[in-house]
Amino acid sequence: MKTEAAVTHLMNNYSRWPIHLVKGKGNKVWDKDGKEYLDFTSGIGVNSLGHVHDAVTRQLHQQLDTLWHCSNLVHVPQQEQLAEKLAQLSGLDRVFFCNSGAEANEAMIKIARRYAQKVKQENRFEVITFQQSFHGRTLATLTATGQEKVKDGFAPLPEGFITVPYNDIEAVRSVLSDRTCAVMLELVQGEGGVHPADPEWVKQLRQLCDQQGILLLVDEIQTGIGRTGSWFCYQQYGIKPDVISMAKALGNGFPIGAIAASETVAQAFSPGTHGTTFGGNPLAVTAGLATLTAMEQENAIAKVKELHQLIIERLQALQAAVPDLVPAIRGKGLMLGIQLTVPVDAILAEARNKGLLLLQAGPQVIRLLPSFITTKAEIDQMAEILEEVILGANG
Repeated sequence: MKTEAAVTHLMNNYSRWPIHLVKGKGNKVWDKDGKEYLDFTSGIGVNSLGHVHDAVTRQLHQQLDTLWHCSNLVHVPQQEQLAEKLAQLSGLDRVFFCNSGAEANEAMIKIARRYAQKVKQENRFEVITFQQSFHGRTLATLTATGQEKVKDGFAPLPEGFITVPYNDIEAVRSVLSDRTCAVMLELVQGEGGVHPADPEWVKQLRQLCDQQGILLLVDEIQTGIGRTGSWFCYQQYGIKPDVISMAKALGNGFPIGAIAASETVAQAFSPGTHGTTFGGNPLAVTAGLATLTAMEQENAIAKVKELHQLIIERLQALQAAVPDLVPAIRGKGLMLGIQLTVPVDAILAEARNKGLLLLQAGPQVIRLLPSFITTKAEIDQMAEILEEVILGANG
């Protein structure tokens, strides 16, 4: 393998860890030298059933021997099956498939604008988003993102996005106009520091959108497909969005994204208005079907709730030991953030040295995104390493 040589030909747009992974199984991954790591990142919330899940692997092997790609000029039976399953799980009516979370959010923005302009015949195009949000890296989705660092150097940015403080209904009201077509939010801001939305605020948002005749768009890229303890996070908030986006965990590692919309909003997309070459290809939708089936068979949603409680107990014990260093623990399900009062870079590096992979969400937040098949023994292993490196950072 020419790993080191190949790196010199890659663009330098990732701050990569000094790890060269070559194999994964379950919650373990191995580097080129055979060192084993416990993976509490699940590929940034992707491998929710762990690496190389047996049932998903079998279905993909069968599809590899059958049909890879055929374009969306023809019917793909597995697309219909996966769309039906997602409609059942979400309570929405129509599904569009793409390849990634950014593409899903791009499609969600486009359908919101087109619904306002072509279905309702109103000249609305502005989308209200929130500070510290993250919606993707395309020009539209980075403009929608409420973090200036992702926008640096990409001016001029597309018009039509207004960003206001999170969990503040008056801030939303203050920017509403006859140009507003939608409000777009994450119910747990992942990249922004693992901040859950206030339930009362979310209900107020839904009511406000209904009163104004605008759409409520929920970005479920990271929170969806079971991550927060329900199939979709909005199901814990007592509201129903007009459109949701999803990706990450939907294919358990195989690239796939989607949006689901109400029948009313879905009519905005007619033939020729939006599309994709690879979206919904037989391999991707097979991975999606296999993932959802395995999650149902393994009772994954209940497992997420059980694992959440086990992890929270260990994290609260750590917090109690060093409250000045760990002022807060936030999140839902298996999407958790540990707020520190010091930078986390060195702590995460030391955890990697000890065989534990963790993420960060901002300079002082450790983010945990473990798989749904995590065991108690693995939680204990994670907690022991984490306690060791955090207490070590405390002197």
